[in-house]
Formats: sequence, structure tokens, C-alpha cells
Amino acid sequence: QLQFAESGGGLVQPGGSLRLSCAASGSSQTYYAVGWFRQAPGKEREAVSCISGTGDSTNYADSVKGRFTISRDNAEKTVYLQMNNLQPDDTAVYYCARVPCPKTSINIISRFDVSLGQGTQVTVPS
Repeated sequence: QLQFAESGGGLVQPGGSLRLSCAASGSSQTYYAVGWFRQAPGKEREAVSCISGTGDSTNYADSVKGRFTISRDNAEKTVYLQMNNLQPDDTAVYYCARVPCPKTSINIISRFDVSLGQGTQVTVPS
């Protein structure tokens, strides 16, 4: 059964950077789309970014465009989320999951019924 483990979160000052990792295990499959989600206390889950199975197609929420970059290393079965110029509004628990990566609005997958792991906490103090 395909499972994901997120890591790389932490406490960072505004303007700082973090790189999150999403490591897959439990399946021999490799070329599946993956999405990053985040959820802050009291807020709905938000799809942040997604990437196609081959990595040739990506999508981002408007709130992170130009600051976040998603990439993948299929040999390592890992998807990354490079987050630059972090702001207090980016504070949330970040999760990854296997989901389609739409070429239209990424909001389509925000409410997909997916099984999320423990996630990784990102905190940017104001």
C-alpha cells in the first residue's frame, strides 16, 4: 500500500526558506501525480501544489506562486517542495498525497478524499 512520509518542516523567520520532502514507500509504482496540501488551525485544507508523474507538469495555488517550487526525484521516490520567502500565512501542517494534478485550478483537488499522513509542521512567526 502506497504511503507517504513528510519531513523538513520547522520554525523559520519571515523571508526564510524550507524544503519539504515527501518520501513514498509500499508500492513499486513510480509515475503517479502527487500533491502538497496544508491546513492551518481553524482553516480548511488547501491544495498548495501538485506535480505530474513524470514531473513535466506542475500547478500552484495563487497564494504560493513565485515562492514555492515543486519537484520530484522518481529514482528516490521523493517529491520536494522548496518554499522561499515564507510568510506567517504559510504557517500550517503540510501533507502530501497521491492525487491528480489538474492543469486548471488546483482548488479542484483541495477537497479530494485522500488519506493523509502525519504531515510536517511549518511555523513562520509574525
